[in-house]
Amino acid sequence: MPDYQKELVEYRLQTAQEKLHSAKILLDAGEYKDSIGRSYYAMFSAIRAILALDKVDFSKHAGVIAYFQKEYVKTGKFDKEYSKYISSAFQIRNNCDYADFFLVSRNDAVEQYEKAEKFVDAIKKYLLKVE
Repeated sequence: MPDYQKELVEYRLQTAQEKLHSAKILLDAGEYKDSIGRSYYAMFSAIRAILALDKVDFSKHAGVIAYFQKEYVKTGKFDKEYSKYISSAFQIRNNCDYADFFLVSRNDAVEQYEKAEKFVDAIKKYLLKVE
């Protein structure tokens, strides 16, 4: 893998870690909608780290997610649960950001944070195997 590609993978993975850290801070502060958003972006950034391996990127979130599902979940590189995690997180994040009167609980935010932690960890383990 060329140096810039490795650097891009590492940068995007670091971004995922930062988003996860922010999600935890917001969760602890009681900012549940914003915590859910950061949890989603942690997963999204982790996926984009993998896409850097393939020298692929998309302008829309749906494109990034669809590529991950097609090339990494359907091929068995990642369990189907990760497809569910990112799809659900994408929908919930959209609702948090754009739906009027959309309510989330602490439990909702904790659940999303825990899924994001597991998701980012799985991506990190995958990337260590392919290096």
